[in-house]
Parts: sequence; C-alpha cells; structure tokens
Amino acid sequence: MVHSQERGERGAKRPRGPGDYNGIPSGDWCEQIKFHLKVLDLDVALYTKKPTAIFETSTAEKTSYFKLWVRLNRLSLMFMRMNIAGNIKTTLLKTESAKELLKLVEECSQTADKSLAATLMGTLTTVKFDGSRTMHEHVIEMTNIATRFKSLEMKVDENFLVQFIINSLPSKYGPFQMNYYTMKDKSNVHELYGMLVQEETRLNNQGTHSINLVGHQGDVNESSSQGFLTT
Repeated sequence: MVHSQERGERGAKRPRGPGDYNGIPSGDWCEQIKFHLKVLDLDVALYTKKPTAIFETSTAEKTSYFKLWVRLNRLSLMFMRMNIAGNIKTTLLKTESAKELLKLVEECSQTADKSLAATLMGTLTTVKFDGSRTMHEHVIEMTNIATRFKSLEMKVDENFLVQFIINSLPSKYGPFQMNYYTMKDKSNVHELYGMLVQEETRLNNQGTHSINLVGHQGDVNESSSQGFLTT
C-alpha cells in the first residue's frame, strides 16, 4: 500500500501521523517509525535502556556510549514529534524517552481507532435516505463509510452493509423492503444498488404522474365551473 509521505532527513520519507486516517491504519504508524529510525541508525534508544550516568572516573568507552545514546534518543524524539499529528501531539504526556513516547503514541492510536470505529458504525446504523440526494449518491456514501473500516484493519461484512442500506430507506420504500425480505437469494451491494436505482426511478415517475393527474383534474374542474357560471 502506497502512502503519501514527506521527505525527511537523508532523503528518507516521513510517515504520516497517527491522527491522519486517510488511507493509513494508525497502528502502522509506529511500525513505519521503527523502520525509518532503523534505516537512519537512530533506533538504539528504542531497544536499550538508558545507560547509567557517567562520572569523571568512567571509562572512555562508557562515556562515549552514554553520549551516543543520549544523542540518538534526542534525535529519535525529534523525528517522532515531527511526524505526530497536532491533534494527537497535544494529548500526549511529556517524556524525554523515545521508547516511552512510542508507547504513548501506540496507546493513543488504539484509543483513537476505537473512537473512530464507533463513530463510523453509528453513522452506518443511523443514516437515512431523505431524498435530498440521489439513490446513487446515498449508496456510494454508505459504501465509502464501510470501506473506511479497512484503514482500521476492520471489515464490515457485505451482508451487514446490505442490511444497513435497506434499513436506511424511508417508508415509501416499504413495499420494496417487503419484497426484498421475501427473496430467497439475497443480493450483494452491487445488485441491491441496481434494484434501488430502478425503484427510485419508478417512484419518481409515479410521483410525476400523480402531479400531472391532479393538475389535469384541476383544469377539468375549472372548465366545469366556468361553464356553470356562463349558463
């Protein structure tokens, strides 16, 4: 899966933040961060503990490693903070540990995923077709909402999506709903879409016919009244 990314240090691409759900699962963000830090040789602080403090009596080797760890930890923190979406960054606790920040982001991302999933499911179960748009647009909207679950590594079963679409129909589609429920072989979303577009056309034509009929009856009544007054 290709994600839109920005160029980072040494030409590496910077992954999008966990607050951005347009095409990237927030859980993948942490994996991408680990990968990029590995490529940049900055991931030492993610997998090792902070070394003990150094003193004047510390060996040159320990002093060198301590300074290296501190530097890589700081660069890792900077890299992650640059790639965290603003709405997520403000909710994170302050920390000077790259390993701890990554853990905080993972926990925050999981919470955000659950919240988004609940919002999407709430929309799918409550949205109604009110006629302000075409049936084509209505079905496409519901299908797109269901597709967004894939970015959360979840899936809405097609049978459930079909049921959600059926439930979203207004009362004038009642006969259609009854006929559908009596069908032995249920339709998939594509087949249901075709049936609903046909039903929409039929109902619209029926409404136009009724309007023309009322208008015609009005003309007849007006003519009759004028004839009565003339005599």
